[in-house]
Amino acid sequence: MSPVCRLTVRRLGAVAALILGTLFAAGCATTPAGINNSDPIEPFNREVYSVNDALDKHIMKPVANAYIKVTPKPVQQSVANFYNNITYPNTVINEFLQGKFKLFFSDAGRFVVNSTVGILGLFDPASHIGLEYHQEDIGQSLATWGTPQGAYLVVPLVGPYTVRNSPNLIISVVTNVLFYVSAPYVTIPLSVLGIINSRAQVSSSVNLVNQAALDPYVFVREGYLQRRQYLIYDGHPPIRYNYDEDIDEGPDSTAPPAEARKPDKPLPAEPPPPAGATPPPPQ
Repeated sequence: MSPVCRLTVRRLGAVAALILGTLFAAGCATTPAGINNSDPIEPFNREVYSVNDALDKHIMKPVANAYIKVTPKPVQQSVANFYNNITYPNTVINEFLQGKFKLFFSDAGRFVVNSTVGILGLFDPASHIGLEYHQEDIGQSLATWGTPQGAYLVVPLVGPYTVRNSPNLIISVVTNVLFYVSAPYVTIPLSVLGIINSRAQVSSSVNLVNQAALDPYVFVREGYLQRRQYLIYDGHPPIRYNYDEDIDEGPDSTAPPAEARKPDKPLPAEPPPPAGATPPPPQ
């Protein structure tokens, strides 16, 4: 086994242990009065969020800001395109698992075109010939198969997740093209650059949370859960409804219009990315 594979296997083992520990905490937790049903381990999650936020402010934010400052925007876009492309097999595989065979063949073609004509994904010619960018992962596949969302989680050093989407912490690694490159002098710098690129892609969103949110933790949690709903329903989430106060169905409760009593507004659709650009993968 190559050094890179051994390092990756150890990393996967650590991630698996982290998932199991967090799931154990979620499974043992009860839901006290006043705690959101989707977030039964909120006190634990808030502690992890505070640690993640402190590390981000003192390490990742300065590095990402320096990267944005010294790197020309066309270069930033090419770097973002490259990382979107090498992680794209995750989308292609999960489209197959969800039975979205038309999108499966389209996105498999997109990956091939951008990996070849687009020079390893640095450019995005596929978008110009109608092969659009999509985002799928194992959490969306499990939702399609009827798996409940489970508890909201804040994963150390990673960020928001749900129990249903937690397997993606491992699957996103083994579906990344870099996982199969046995050259540490290539994979290590590219992995570090990928982390910096991911943080740079969300800099404006993080600034908005820190400046505008009264409770950043709640703002991030609700935004993440709504974003997951948007992705699961391919941009067309169902209308959510309120019921009598003595009925608590949780934040994901839906009902057909005939059973509705007090319809809320539908979740807002996300604006499309700029032409020729591919959006960053979900956090």
